[in-house]
Amino acid sequence: MTVQDHDPQQFILVRDAVADPGALRGTVIALGNFDGVHRGHRAVIGTAITRARALGAPAAVMTFEPHPRAYFKPDEPLFRLTDDANKLRLLAMTGLDGTVVMTFDADLAAMTATDFVRRVLVGALQVRGVVVGFNFHFGHNRAGTPEFLRAQGKAHGFSVDIVPAHVDNGQVVSSGPIRAALAEGDVSAAAALLGYPWFVTGDVVQGDRRGRDLGFPTANLRLDPACGLRHGIYAVRATVGGKRHDGVASFGRRPMFDTGAVLLEVFLFDFSADIYGQAIDVAFVAWIRPEMHFDTIEDLVRRMQEDTRIALAMLARAPAAVPPVEGQRDNRRDGH
Repeated sequence: MTVQDHDPQQFILVRDAVADPGALRGTVIALGNFDGVHRGHRAVIGTAITRARALGAPAAVMTFEPHPRAYFKPDEPLFRLTDDANKLRLLAMTGLDGTVVMTFDADLAAMTATDFVRRVLVGALQVRGVVVGFNFHFGHNRAGTPEFLRAQGKAHGFSVDIVPAHVDNGQVVSSGPIRAALAEGDVSAAAALLGYPWFVTGDVVQGDRRGRDLGFPTANLRLDPACGLRHGIYAVRATVGGKRHDGVASFGRRPMFDTGAVLLEVFLFDFSADIYGQAIDVAFVAWIRPEMHFDTIEDLVRRMQEDTRIALAMLARAPAAVPPVEGQRDNRRDGH
């Protein structure tokens, strides 16, 4: 990921602009969900930054939590590429001045597109410009189209930029193909679309210590049950306490010792510190193999040794593949 000349410590977080946008009043704002903050999203964000600098205005994005799809279909698991915290971390690294997070609830879902423009964009934020992707819709029944927004901009005196699809090798860069790539274990394809290695963040939890007994002590993380990553073995790079470490990880049910629980087990090379309870980032750099059942523990250990050799070789060829540094997780300040 390219980090622009911007201090993420000055990143402004405003929740629910209808209350008080603070320093983001008069902004040029990009609208969207921004799950993953992928290359397509960053094309929209880059347009907002360029427009804002030309106008001498702050540049921000507006995003929605919970994800609208989760609100409308609560019984259908949603594989999110980034949770709320990591989305904010990634947005803070783009050069934006801040983010407005709108609570997506019954009131917002029922708000018409006209009222959203009048009450939120014009009344509360006093926007000087709005940027959206070519397929962005908003308001009750998704009645707010990019063309509708352009007409509203003319009526209310703010600029509107509609950003076309970002295409890479004939494929539109969007969250759907990234999720599909991760479901296949193709983390390299996902990284190409994202612009960085896909990563997760979680607290290290106690495991059954079986890896330690086998000579491969692991840091264990429980991911969101909706995580759609393919079960298998991966070469990974983790950030622990602001320092990066190479490793190999297993994600799945561990066929040799299946307890029914899906777990991410990360073996960090040349690492022995006690990190139980700490939050770490784990970036998935390369796919090694699917989960397998072995006849004996000795066969499993030999295969784990081979996985380690493969992971070391893969990571040696990917020196630039790193997760965002941990110190940027909470570098933001409220705009109220």
